Amino acid sequence: MSKVKTKQKIKRRRVNFSLEAADAKEVILMGDFNNWNPKRHPMQSDGNGAWNKTVILSPGKHEYKFLIDGEWRVDPQNERICPNSFGTYNSVFNLTEPYPGLAGSNFSER
Repeated sequence: MSKVKTKQKIKRRRVNFSLEAADAKEVILMGDFNNWNPKRHPMQSDGNGAWNKTVILSPGKHEYKFLIDGEWRVDPQNERICPNSFGTYNSVFNLTEPYPGLAGSNFSER
């Protein structure tokens, strides 16, 4: 009898990242989910100082940072951080299934 492998479909989720940066000219969301590529997730300004970007992510631990006018910044609304290989820190969140929501943080499921 042969074994049949079944693939369980990974439930990807829409996650909205937001940041208050009233004086910023450009904000880019970068993380392990986009290979830290500055061209993948530029954030959109609402014209009132808030920057937003919705991305589709797989469940699991994700590290990210904001690149604000060329300067790296951790998420000021997320106290979960981890050290990176550059001697600074990355913001961290864990997208679990089912998604429990992250009250008090700057990202939410959409």
